Amino acid sequence: MAEWTPISLNELLDQIQKSELDLNGERLNFWQLIKITPIKWEESTMGDCGSGFWVVGICGTKVIWYNDIEEGFNISNYQIYGKIEEYHCNQDELSWAVNRLFKLVEFYGEIGGQLGPPKELS
Repeated sequence: MAEWTPISLNELLDQIQKSELDLNGERLNFWQLIKITPIKWEESTMGDCGSGFWVVGICGTKVIWYNDIEEGFNISNYQIYGKIEEYHCNQDELSWAVNRLFKLVEFYGEIGGQLGPPKELS
């Protein structure tokens, strides 16, 4: 069995660039708003092996991060900047994770309820 090695930043950037081609319209605009320059964050379950996991997007109290052990993107909560709260092992493409997070924000919004234009108070 080959020994696991963490993904390099350049390899990750290549994956992100390819996945961005699958995004368009609102999803691409959303990604442009939440994406960050990838940075390694701590994760206590499995993250110590590779000095953390690459976080690629932040939206409210959620992050999109790359699990290079399982080779997929995940969405997790965080309370402290730099620490991923939950370990997930999805093998999702970035565009799938962006779409899932977009749907969460669209459904729940920042304070609950649907997003959209303001409505008159009755």
